Amino acid sequence: MTNNKDKQRNKNTFIIFLSLSPNFYFLSMTTRLLECVPNFSEGRDATIIQQITDEIRLAEGVQLLDVAPGKSTNRTVVTFVGTPEAVVKAAFNAIKKAAELIDMSQHSGEHPRMGATDVCPLIPISGISMEETAQLAHQLAERVSRELNIPTYLYEAAATRPERRNLADVRSGEYEGLPQKIVQPEWLPDYGAPVFNPRAGATIIGARDFLVAYNVNLNTTSVRRANSVAFDVREQGRLLPHVADADGNPTREAGTCKAVKAIGWYIEEYGVAQISMNLTNINITPLHVAFEECCKSAARRGLRVTGSELVGMIPKSVLTDAGRYFLQQQKVSQGVAEAELIRIAVRTLGLSEFEPFDAQKKIIEYRLAEAQTEKLLRLHLRAFADETASESPAPGGGSVAAYVGALGASLATMVANLSAAKRGWDDQLAAFSAHATLGQQLKDELLTLVEEDTRAFEGIMTAFALPKNSESDKRERKNAIQLATKHAIEVPLRVMKRAMESFALIKNMAAEGNPNSVSDAGVAALCARAAVRGAFLNVKINTNSLSDQDFVADVLQKGAVMVQKADELEREILAIVATKM
Repeated sequence: MTNNKDKQRNKNTFIIFLSLSPNFYFLSMTTRLLECVPNFSEGRDATIIQQITDEIRLAEGVQLLDVAPGKSTNRTVVTFVGTPEAVVKAAFNAIKKAAELIDMSQHSGEHPRMGATDVCPLIPISGISMEETAQLAHQLAERVSRELNIPTYLYEAAATRPERRNLADVRSGEYEGLPQKIVQPEWLPDYGAPVFNPRAGATIIGARDFLVAYNVNLNTTSVRRANSVAFDVREQGRLLPHVADADGNPTREAGTCKAVKAIGWYIEEYGVAQISMNLTNINITPLHVAFEECCKSAARRGLRVTGSELVGMIPKSVLTDAGRYFLQQQKVSQGVAEAELIRIAVRTLGLSEFEPFDAQKKIIEYRLAEAQTEKLLRLHLRAFADETASESPAPGGGSVAAYVGALGASLATMVANLSAAKRGWDDQLAAFSAHATLGQQLKDELLTLVEEDTRAFEGIMTAFALPKNSESDKRERKNAIQLATKHAIEVPLRVMKRAMESFALIKNMAAEGNPNSVSDAGVAALCARAAVRGAFLNVKINTNSLSDQDFVADVLQKGAVMVQKADELEREILAIVATKM
């Protein structure tokens, strides 16, 4: 992965791109991003996996994020993101390569499968709706069937009929049952002729929300016992064959977790049985809830959960939410740093049982952030000061203002955590924990703006460097400069807003927090005011070259109001501090 900065021009907008790979550019401003998580029916032959993933790795406009092969499942889960059009093109090329290299007539593995590319979901990340994603799924499915002679089915949001929304229903019968299934009127392919392709099988393409593939490890080798736990947990539950409904049909006992699919299997390479789950809506059943339910079910059956594993990549919130939950169970403050939340989650969930869990590789936001070269935030204090003091104009006052604001939020968060831990204040733990959690969020946002302010300045410099040979070039250059300048104004405005939000927390900590730390709350107020006033200087200097006077008048008016209010809040907080010292 490279981190070189590149310049690109667009006929309608100017965007600064940061290189993620030789052919992909991560947009530091607004963009449309689509994720694709194809599952290929090969998990043992590294040469085949390499050839398939090279179709994605070398594709223009996408970034390959993760390749997760499984020997026992004989399946590889791949994750990549990019612009919608580029993702669809790369997905097609990978499906084509898989069809060339994988012979399904020779395939065996623990995981249900129907084709060389078994399933290929498209997931909207930003700037694209689910409806648009479903349309792209149809386009991809039509092309795969037409050019590769692979029958295709559509599922989830792209499904052509309700009974095809569920992936398990579409895949029922698997590859072995496909010759009979494909000719049945109710299971004719959505695209392509109902003709069995013995080498490639069929491919299921869809549009869906983010799905977490998650396996929980048991201290048993029994698939039957693992399935018992899976049936306890999954939404579908288990059949009650001896209990009939009014029509004489078998009934089901529902499982404990909504939006969870699960089965039990034995993983030879690990020598354990697992509950293999798909969490189809982590807002309904978060990962830590599914884990806890597996632990409860296993314990009732005399089993123990020894750990778990995540397949593919996950949003950061999956682990930070889990970390907060486990800290809450310990009755301590949840307002700790993001890295600590993730550490707690990884340790409690046992995610490193079989191999070390690398958050930098498994968390989507971290992989994308690698492209943005956090050169400032990676510096130690002296190096940051030295970089600021150098002849380079960036980092400058805007980055320093954001950092001072982050320090103010950090101090307020410290007071909240000290208050949560104060002996005799147990009844206030939840309140102070909530304050500390808010402080961590403000701190992290302001730290992000330390880097973003410098990138915004570099964006202006890049715009000025654009060619001006023709009249068309000059118009595009002028437009690019104006857009980049607006962005350079919007960043310090965000610094001002986040610093203003921190005042409420700081004031609360000064008034209600641990009295031994009241001076820290006072310093936090000084930092917050400095951040607001410093960021406003950056706003004002950038408005000088902006032609949109309505925009200029609006931001100057909003900024002036925030500065006045920041001065008032600082005085109020320092007055509280003075009475307690």
